[in-house]
Amino acid sequence: MKPILEVAATFGIAEEFVELYGRYKSKLDPSLREKLGGRPDGKLVLVTAMNPTPAGEGKTLTTIGLAQSLNAIGAPTIAALREPSLGPCFGMKGGATGSNKAQLLPSEDINLHFTGDLHAITSAHNLLAAMLDNHIFHGNALQIDTNRILWKRAMDMNDRSLRQIVVGLGEGNGSVHESGFMITTASEVMAVLCLSEDALDLKQRLGRIVVAYNMNGEAITAAQIGAVDAMTVLLKEAIKPNLVQTAEGTPAIVHGGPFANIAHGCSSVIGTKTALKLAEIVVTEAGFGADLGAEKFFDIKCRQAGLKPDAAVLVVTIKALKYNGGAAKTELDQPNLEALRAGLPNMKRHLENLRKFGVPVMVALNHFTSDAEEEISIVKEACAHWGVKAELSDVWAKGSEGGKELATTLLGILQQETARYSPLYADDLDLKTKMETVVGEIYRGVGIKLSAKAAARLEELERQGYGRLPVCMAKTPYSFSDQANLLGAPEGFTVQIKDITLSAGAGFVVVHTGNIVTMPGLPKVPAAERIHLDEHGEVAGLL
Repeated sequence: MKPILEVAATFGIAEEFVELYGRYKSKLDPSLREKLGGRPDGKLVLVTAMNPTPAGEGKTLTTIGLAQSLNAIGAPTIAALREPSLGPCFGMKGGATGSNKAQLLPSEDINLHFTGDLHAITSAHNLLAAMLDNHIFHGNALQIDTNRILWKRAMDMNDRSLRQIVVGLGEGNGSVHESGFMITTASEVMAVLCLSEDALDLKQRLGRIVVAYNMNGEAITAAQIGAVDAMTVLLKEAIKPNLVQTAEGTPAIVHGGPFANIAHGCSSVIGTKTALKLAEIVVTEAGFGADLGAEKFFDIKCRQAGLKPDAAVLVVTIKALKYNGGAAKTELDQPNLEALRAGLPNMKRHLENLRKFGVPVMVALNHFTSDAEEEISIVKEACAHWGVKAELSDVWAKGSEGGKELATTLLGILQQETARYSPLYADDLDLKTKMETVVGEIYRGVGIKLSAKAAARLEELERQGYGRLPVCMAKTPYSFSDQANLLGAPEGFTVQIKDITLSAGAGFVVVHTGNIVTMPGLPKVPAAERIHLDEHGEVAGLL
């Protein structure tokens, strides 16, 4: 690893703007972006993916490797990525920083606590919960209806037992009412931090968070609870973007970490805009498949932040194609041309969807050693038939050398093709039409079915004036539908809407579909069982 000051210097970042967290990671002072304000923005490239297998398909790995490869061919590039959550690190996924020759460094630090951003977000979230209950305990001057408290607790860990709880039990401990926990990545505070333009915008957004309703059905905000200034204090360092490096010394701004299946799934606006002033190309990612992260990147992040993306790269794997073609999870390493061909419509639909946002698209075929040459040829031939450029990506094994063809093709697209980005739907459509548009245009369903609870909530939000907000669809990542086992490219299904919640500070409405939950659980054999300190005191088993 290079000292982070040396990494910063490669893109002209002076030492005065680098706030060190040890030798190899840092935060960037907000005044850096102010100083760079007159510079033109670089090109913005989104890396997304087809519907994955439960193991994931290497989207972050590909983003890191592509950034390295672009630098290797002479195109100054910075990666803009999300921060890992402890939940997946100790749950199913293990580390979330890439691996081998395409990873972020120092990996263990980034995966475990990093610079404390997620802990600060957790603390700010729970401070608001504590002050809300404290207000009720000390007389409830705002006449809050304890049956309509919306604000739960948060923690950065998978713990299904805390999804629903009762607080206030025991004499003198306050109002007894139902509550629960969500994972920190699903917190509106996380979304607010990631979508804020600066510290002032952060404070204003925090103040708009709706935490409860009073006896007259009127919204009660964080500003009315008096929590905003203290929350802002807790987030004063977390709002600063983090600078680290890849295995080859490419700068990476890693900031914010919402999940795309239960939140908007994109790294921070501050981090992205800082990177765009520093580099000719910025490669960013959005969580899970393109039906989730990419849709929210275009419809929420770019819409709010005024970003205009220049291209998209769809990460595809032979394994995911076979999985979506009906092959069993235990047999994805085995040749299966029938399942591979049956899975191609999933890739095709994602490519069609991405083009609906007006950006040029290409495919990065993330290479595994189990991939047969015939299988690779089938995928490339399909892409050529659809008029889509595709390149094999071998960045895991070879680093930048394994992604040069991918980088060269992408650079050609950026130089020769013009993006005409536009979101999928207009602001002035009502919320129900926006939901139906996403379901019809992106998922290819025939409509939505609202539960009684969701229907009542929808009517209330429209009446309160929140109809102009975009919708953030909370949905399984494994299917275009709301049913995880409906693989491939299904059509004709109806999406079940079980609840609708407001994120007024973040600036969107969350639509809860199917069986999605905002607090994940651990798998039968969690990754935590293999993570340990070795005889040298180093973290082992995480990656």
